[in-house]
Amino acid sequence: MNTRPLLIKNAWICQIESYSVDPAFGNMIIENGIISEIHDKSPEKDFEIIDAGGRVVTVPNVNFHDHIYSRLAKGLPLHGSMQNFPEILQNLWWKIDVLLDHDMIKASTYMAAMESIRNGVTYIFDHHSSPSHSLGSLNIIKDSLGEFNIRNVLCFETTDRNGELLKLEALKENTDFYLYNTDENSKAAFGLHASFTLEDSTLTAVKKFLEKNDLGIHIHLCEDESDKNISLKKYGKLPVQRLLDFNLLNEKSILVHGVHLTKEEFDLIKSKHPALVVNLDSNLNNAVGTPKFENIPEAISVLCGTDGMHANIARSQNQMFLMMRNQKLSFDKAFYHFRKMYFDQHRFVKKYFPDFSSLQIGDRADLIIWDYVPPTPISQSNFFGHYIYGILERQVHSVIQNRKVLMNNFSLTDIDETKINNYIYEQGKRLVESL
Repeated sequence: MNTRPLLIKNAWICQIESYSVDPAFGNMIIENGIISEIHDKSPEKDFEIIDAGGRVVTVPNVNFHDHIYSRLAKGLPLHGSMQNFPEILQNLWWKIDVLLDHDMIKASTYMAAMESIRNGVTYIFDHHSSPSHSLGSLNIIKDSLGEFNIRNVLCFETTDRNGELLKLEALKENTDFYLYNTDENSKAAFGLHASFTLEDSTLTAVKKFLEKNDLGIHIHLCEDESDKNISLKKYGKLPVQRLLDFNLLNEKSILVHGVHLTKEEFDLIKSKHPALVVNLDSNLNNAVGTPKFENIPEAISVLCGTDGMHANIARSQNQMFLMMRNQKLSFDKAFYHFRKMYFDQHRFVKKYFPDFSSLQIGDRADLIIWDYVPPTPISQSNFFGHYIYGILERQVHSVIQNRKVLMNNFSLTDIDETKINNYIYEQGKRLVESL
């Protein structure tokens, strides 16, 4: 690792202070992985220098719901109807995940890592599935992301759809990773597929583990109406009621999608303070509907994910604002909800990584430089106008994680992309041949 101090000069440094973002033009000095100085003077030490050229610097992007295992699912020779969501699961994802082995998982992680860095994402909450090769899979993802200096929160998808043995292995992979992982850059959640594929006995086992350990679940919740319909038919209860009955919700819980949650169901769970991760690209692609933003209570944190479709979290955030407007929220309300999401995300990631940066002096040096030079004055009062209509529309120029420069001037650093892409292709070809 380069130990020379790093100087980022001529930058609009957007520091987070409580519930505001305060842009200030100046220079940032990074030493020993920490932001040591921010001022408007040009220092005269021996620095490695990145000239931001008037661009905007923010905290890194976070993908709160990824499916790294899906990265090789491009141009596959699939057969079978996919006219509704259950058919998409049965004829696409449940055919692919059982074929993944450790080499394919590693290749998928490499692909996700490079895509993520290019999009300024250096924190990933991943929900993994490889039922035939579950044991040890999370360590492969952890180690592979570690090669790219990406911090992560990992879990394995527990489900009863593949039988008792594979369910038990999924439970073991979750519990082992939580109990034995010692990497400070990788944390654990408890992965669950969705209510409609989880038996009461499985939820009981998860409940017992959560009662003794400090972690939250990461589960798909009411992504499609089928989650409600099948849960009610099989178990006599709706998904939300099952989660409450088994006491599976807490302030670290990650509930994904929530498209078909009613206002009344949100009200039932808000006292537990879980987070809801919205994944609009996936919702639109699967034609399952979109969440109604006005139904979501203040007590529930709203986060942004991509559901494994891509790593462009900036586009997904921008779409969330546009969807709010499409749902007839006024500009004032849409800006309010978007601002809340921005700070919800900052607070929630700190539940897993308390040292997540606010770009203050003394903070960990994790940041991204956007290819955006403000065309008008930028300040605390109009930051989100620049963010939504300017910053999120631009590419990421450079990425720095714990002082290490991961990307500079649009080029990944210290990465042999040709070698890695060849490895990814080899594993992708193996997946195609196994279908």
